[in-house]
Amino acid sequence: MSLAAGLHYVVLFSAYAVLWFLVLFCLLPVGLGSERDPESGAPLNPMLKKKMLWSAVVAAVIWVVFYAFIGFGWLEL
Repeated sequence: MSLAAGLHYVVLFSAYAVLWFLVLFCLLPVGLGSERDPESGAPLNPMLKKKMLWSAVVAAVIWVVFYAFIGFGWLEL
């Protein structure tokens, strides 16, 4: 039995959640432009839904690669 088969679902979900937040925080400053609210300085169109979707896709790809590395025994924990 490989280590990947023995990983608990909570650990797998936690790894995905950490990757999702990491990718989201990396994507937050992308594409903001110079349009800002004069009072608060916040961007007028931060495109959060689009960035959250991209974050989910990129995190899923990274998670699958991570899971494959463990499953094939290339990365031992």
